[in-house]
Amino acid sequence: MGTIALEGLEFFSYHGFYDEEQKIGNKYSVDIIVTADFSEAARRDRLSATVNYEDLYRITLGVMKQPARLLEHIAHQIIQEIRTSYPDLEAVEVSVSKFNPPIGGVCHRAKITLKE
Repeated sequence: MGTIALEGLEFFSYHGFYDEEQKIGNKYSVDIIVTADFSEAARRDRLSATVNYEDLYRITLGVMKQPARLLEHIAHQIIQEIRTSYPDLEAVEVSVSKFNPPIGGVCHRAKITLKE
């Protein structure tokens, strides 16, 4: 088993529980870790035997373009899309962070992580 990770993918998107958040937008960060058996890719040196991280980025970009209320929903959607493209993965973990969340005080970012 091995992992492939994309860390610190950044997007400006229109998510949030409050309607105003969906109008003004915010900066988000996404981290993805996929776990699978990459031994064939290691032996054969073939992209077709592994997970193409360009695909992971493209999937994430597509989800980030769709407004959502909750970070949990965003992470779940990313996981589902990745699993559709790569059904044999052992695990997919996605963290979504919202910078400067509207909590009434100082907070660099709010972050959730889902693993399925």
